[in-house]
Amino acid sequence: MFSLFFPMAVSSCCWMNLGGVCSLPSCPNSFRYPNLPRLRFSCSAFPISKYQRPYTTVMVVPTGVGATIGGYAGDALPVARTLASVADCLISHPNVLNAAMLYWPMPNTLYVEGYALDRFAEGNWALQPVHHNKIGLVLDAGMEEELQIRHRQVADASRASLGLPVLEYIVTDFPLEVEKWVNPKSGQSTGRIKNPDSLLRAVDILVNRSHVNAVAIVGRFPDDDLDEMEDYRQGKGIDSLAGVEAVISHLIVEKFQIPCAHSPAILPAPLCSSLSPKSAAEELGYTFLPCVLSGLSKAPQYLVDWQGSCNDGCIVTGDIDSVILPIDACGGDAALAFARSSRRNKPLLVAVEENETVLDDTPEKLGIQAVRVKNYWEAVGVIAAHKAGVDPNALRREGIDRIKYASLSSTKISLSSL
Repeated sequence: MFSLFFPMAVSSCCWMNLGGVCSLPSCPNSFRYPNLPRLRFSCSAFPISKYQRPYTTVMVVPTGVGATIGGYAGDALPVARTLASVADCLISHPNVLNAAMLYWPMPNTLYVEGYALDRFAEGNWALQPVHHNKIGLVLDAGMEEELQIRHRQVADASRASLGLPVLEYIVTDFPLEVEKWVNPKSGQSTGRIKNPDSLLRAVDILVNRSHVNAVAIVGRFPDDDLDEMEDYRQGKGIDSLAGVEAVISHLIVEKFQIPCAHSPAILPAPLCSSLSPKSAAEELGYTFLPCVLSGLSKAPQYLVDWQGSCNDGCIVTGDIDSVILPIDACGGDAALAFARSSRRNKPLLVAVEENETVLDDTPEKLGIQAVRVKNYWEAVGVIAAHKAGVDPNALRREGIDRIKYASLSSTKISLSSL
């Protein structure tokens, strides 16, 4: 049994038991706290029978692909909140759970960076829920002094008002020089940092000297031309920042194998009286950092090169019961790994037609099985039925046909195999 414990808004039904010490050599806390007993958690806000295992679902909305829902300023967060009320445990990534100045603590939700989610889906990494992480903050030397001060104030406010363990900040020794663009072939936003070594050096100091086990990064991004921003501010088009944000966080997670999320630093845009609600969260303040620090504070640690079993509260890919995706975004590493799993009980894939992107990776095109639903209303219903052990078709008029007949004449059975 596994879980995540939040000090805020936790149901009185949540519980935790002192279990055995995690024996995995890659456990991130085993070498720092060798005498600390490993806590075993329940990820659910509701009691689960000892004869059941928690129902776990994954929600994915790829970054920088213009998703109709989830392609803007945390506009998929209402979906995540709803799913978290149905599933015992929800796993999602910063693109879904971040909303700039806004965030919503959910006791049974795991905040997993995209690169780590891919490795988890492939079965190479496991997730270890935690009580809290020690967070380090990296600021880009290319930021103006006022922007640096604003971000340091966010860190101090998070420490004083939320009690978040943000230990230290560091400024990179050279400007990162973030570049961003939209891929003309795929239509996805992407980019690069011209001085990645400067970023790696800064994170290395925080990890090995300050002993943080989660990192928030603030890179100075080029300020958008207002004409180029207009579509995004009106809830259309592509988030031009999101693609290179993923590049930055992937670099750190691959190298240091700890939770990481990125917050762009840009100058505030002029007031817009007709702003789309989907984009409004990003225009409430001077930074996007609050949601990142909140998410990282409880993000699970990543167990790398684990030995194929994890009985001390870890979550593995075999624990996943269902995966929810936009209809045309089923070609990512995580989606394909879940869809092509060799497990006897593969996770149920649910593809949402109303959530479209610039991609064209539909289940039919990729030859993978998925339940098509019109919208997230239907998706939540399918997940609720699946969790209850009910065929979702049984909830529809004439959804169940007569049971099929399996003929013995078409199958050769060897008596020696029985």
